[in-house]
Amino acid sequence: MRTRPLGQSGIEASVVGFGAWAVGGWMWGGTEEEASIRAIRAAIDAGVTLIDTAPMYGFGTSETVVGKAVEGRRDDVVLATKCGLIWHAEKGNRFFETDEKHPVKGGAIKVHRYLGPEAIRYEVEESLKRLRTDRIDLYQTHWQDATTPIAETMAELLKLKDEGKIRAIGCSNATPEEMDRYRAVGQLDVDQEKYSMLARKHEGANLPYVADNGIAFLAYSPIAQGLLTGKVGPDRTFAEGDQRTKDKLFSVENRAKVAAMLEEFEPIAEAHSLTLAQLAIAWTLAQRGCSHVLVGARNEKQAGENAAAGDVELSDDELATMRASVEKHTAEMG
Repeated sequence: MRTRPLGQSGIEASVVGFGAWAVGGWMWGGTEEEASIRAIRAAIDAGVTLIDTAPMYGFGTSETVVGKAVEGRRDDVVLATKCGLIWHAEKGNRFFETDEKHPVKGGAIKVHRYLGPEAIRYEVEESLKRLRTDRIDLYQTHWQDATTPIAETMAELLKLKDEGKIRAIGCSNATPEEMDRYRAVGQLDVDQEKYSMLARKHEGANLPYVADNGIAFLAYSPIAQGLLTGKVGPDRTFAEGDQRTKDKLFSVENRAKVAAMLEEFEPIAEAHSLTLAQLAIAWTLAQRGCSHVLVGARNEKQAGENAAAGDVELSDDELATMRASVEKHTAEMG
């Protein structure tokens, strides 16, 4: 497994990381704890060192599962989690309402974007307990909070770093202008954003920005929540609570278009003995500025296959062929 640095932090992490959003069950139709633990451990066995989670993923469930999975192997992994989405207090900006399965209007749980220093301090302590550790290797602001100056947020993160509770600082769902404000106060190591061949808006701003400023870029949803695996065809149905049922990307028409695109990728996948998911991961890692990808897995087999993609290198001609196919088919998608 190749590794790349997390910005200027001095921390090296596997280029393929384990994304633990689905492990929390929330928005994914539930979870199976023991299966998730086995999947995480299989990923570590296959060379994955980066594991990314967040309190919001199942209201602590994902962090708890990750903590159990890495127990006894803490020094083998780079643990990443987040702050900034709170439901323990009504501060900052109301973001959405939800129940324990998925966001729903009128839901009993009120989630706010808030990055005030006292909330960050509360959240980091809760995460440390759930993760069963004394330090978090990468701590990221999950969503940005317009009610708290970034300078105040960053100052608190730097205090936590000085105290040894966190080792590196990142942001997520942020703009280059917001990253400038973080960097005006201290060292920003990572930007985590949604990025795949079906979600390429960050090619215009964030990816060039991080490449030019020595910041790592962690791509989440690089296989588009399973759509790029070739296993989510037009006839696929989803479990209750699965957010893909309401995502226009997963319309029957779009799934048919993605299937046509993936069919064009088959010769390249076969030439490298890759699954379509592995090919999508390799393509994402080859894009300028993208240093790491975060991929979820429900079982050991998926975890091992995802990890294997970290050693794949595609030729310039293959990348150009795929880029042309991506642009042709995504231009047709509604």
